[in-house]
Amino acid sequence: MDPHLDPKQTIRLTQHLKDRLDSLPPKLRTAAKYVIDNPGDFGLDTVRTSAEKTGISANGFVRLARHLGYDTFEAFRAPFRAALTTTQETGLGQDWLESMGTEGPAGALQAAAARNQLNITSRSLRLMTAERTQAIVDTLLTARRSYVTATRSSYALAYYFHYVGRMALPSLDLVPRHMGAALDDLLDITPEDCLIAFTFAPYSASTIQALRLAGDRGASVILISDSEVIAPGIRTDHVLAVAANSLHPFGAVGGAMAVLECLLTHLIEAGGEDARRRIEAYDALRQDSGAYWSGPKLPRVGR
Repeated sequence: MDPHLDPKQTIRLTQHLKDRLDSLPPKLRTAAKYVIDNPGDFGLDTVRTSAEKTGISANGFVRLARHLGYDTFEAFRAPFRAALTTTQETGLGQDWLESMGTEGPAGALQAAAARNQLNITSRSLRLMTAERTQAIVDTLLTARRSYVTATRSSYALAYYFHYVGRMALPSLDLVPRHMGAALDDLLDITPEDCLIAFTFAPYSASTIQALRLAGDRGASVILISDSEVIAPGIRTDHVLAVAANSLHPFGAVGGAMAVLECLLTHLIEAGGEDARRRIEAYDALRQDSGAYWSGPKLPRVGR
């Protein structure tokens, strides 16, 4: 990293972009929003790549740089390249945590919370060995149908895993589908199927019932939890134990989400060309149906 570049410069520059966003011309506004939302990619990519990702010309980014007082595009990109790319994070150390901890009560609490998240994420990923991961991927790929279940706050994890994973693995099926119980949707589970369940203390009774049913029926069982032993009478084939320590009364899910992201990466890679085509088809359908908002006009809101 260039010692003359101040990492805090990117924070000030991003805030400056946010403050001026509404006053920028439409194309410059689109370019500025991309920089705000994707600082790491912006720091790594060439101006042409950024232009391709946003659908505006490379000159639009050059004009934005000049509009902000920079002589060249490279001068505008330099702070992001030095300080905000994910490839640089490991080299930044944890001095920022020590500094944050001295910034009053809010800073001390934020530093403690951030350090906790880093710790539970690191531990969860360390426990997620390549051997365990590959065995789980193989199980999901060979199952006739893979059911995904969770309740309450863990349901958000299951929903996300199913939402992304089904594009690579169409046999994924989220249960319960509506307001019923998971057991209702697992009536026909067989030894050819798989159940992947998420639950964290205090453990969900309905998830435990689903795990027992799947085990009794001979289905493959994958458990993602803060413990390898959550209740009697549960047979598991694969377990991903994740750290869920928290500074508040509820279990933290940051470690579990990091594990899921890695698992999804493996599934999409294993899906190969078929997975890539399905992902492109999903995206094209959403684009054609107007699912995503695109500027410069704001979406209408009823009064």
